[in-house]
Amino acid sequence: MPETVDLMLLGAGQLITCRSGEKGPRRGRNLADPGLVTGGALAVSAGRIVAAGTEEEVKTAVKGSEVTSTINADGRVVMPGWVDPHTHAVFAGYRADEYEARIRGDSYLEIDKRGGGIKRSVREVRETGEDRLFEKSRRRILKMLEQGVTTIEIKSGYGLDIESEMKQLRVIARLGAETPLDVVATFMGAHHKPSGGSDDDKYVDILIDEMMPAVAEAGLAKYIDVFCEKGVFDVEETRRILEAGKGHGFGLKVHSDEIHALGGTELAVEMGAVSVEHLTKVTATGIAALAGSRTMAVLLPATSFGLASRHYAPAREMIDSDVAVALSTDFNPGSAPSHSMPLAVSIACSQMGMVPAEAIVAATFNAACAVGMEDEVGSLEAGKKADFVIYDVEDYREIPSRAGENHAAVVFKEGSVVWELQGYRERSEVGL
Repeated sequence: MPETVDLMLLGAGQLITCRSGEKGPRRGRNLADPGLVTGGALAVSAGRIVAAGTEEEVKTAVKGSEVTSTINADGRVVMPGWVDPHTHAVFAGYRADEYEARIRGDSYLEIDKRGGGIKRSVREVRETGEDRLFEKSRRRILKMLEQGVTTIEIKSGYGLDIESEMKQLRVIARLGAETPLDVVATFMGAHHKPSGGSDDDKYVDILIDEMMPAVAEAGLAKYIDVFCEKGVFDVEETRRILEAGKGHGFGLKVHSDEIHALGGTELAVEMGAVSVEHLTKVTATGIAALAGSRTMAVLLPATSFGLASRHYAPAREMIDSDVAVALSTDFNPGSAPSHSMPLAVSIACSQMGMVPAEAIVAATFNAACAVGMEDEVGSLEAGKKADFVIYDVEDYREIPSRAGENHAAVVFKEGSVVWELQGYRERSEVGL
């Protein structure tokens, strides 16, 4: 134990650790174990958890250490910070008119054909200066921090030329350097094919021969991602891009089976991708491939919700088949303009059949696995970053069931308070 404990948290009515003795992501029945400790406590030193468990266990573990600061949760729920493993949070403006158009009956692809959707966001990002794009994005992700998100993946893909993609990736790097959040960058030049530009084959060549080497040389991304979809990138184009990405040392991700099932999920598993994302239209073959693999299935319930769709990814079937499932917001300016992880968790429960413990583990520890950070974040256990949230509720199931409000009271990043709801104790129902 360290000589000094910088922070001792006591009085957690429910400490949701999300920890597990097993290696790798949680699957099947194990996904439903939230690692609940009644009367829990945490001890933190140098930004890392040194002990987590009951108050008696933690006090015994740090006996003899000098405790610098103590905070009492007074019976509230304490959980790991959310890990949001799939976002497009760097953009210039929202597309609220398209939300209305979808409600009136226009499809995602119809909006795309008339220059909306991704194409519109590309035009706007290209026209926006880098500093302004950064400041807009910074303010957005700080709002996510207020709801308990402490780690976030952000994709490029609203540039679709080398200058604009690099601009987005530089903004993503600045967000990691200039906000409290851990930010994981994904290069997604294969988000769409630019309208009014090169023919399809030539754009894939540009991606592989020019854009990808530039991103790799600059060290601006950990992963690459490809939108494998009808009218975007077909399976063979996706394979070419993924093979090139692997050659540059990038981890692989694939948007697949969102609107049409083309075989992108099976390809991703074949190529050892860390994750496949969306999976609204995943087939039995795709589920079987995922079940026998290390590839994560990142499900995006808020996207179906935002698209005014009644069709969601078959989470229950995937979990029961031992697929490793994670949850994310897909925060973006059009199809999923909500940045709320608690809302995504709530929708996963009410519309996709996940019980609260499954959804919470999928949005913390399993989500960390989807961005390669499971050894650092996503659960409350010794050695990991002290990223945790005090929620102003008595039962963790209140977070998804009482949807539509932010229950976060205090957010900690590496043991330091990075956001606090002023006066929450005077407004609280906990303990009355």
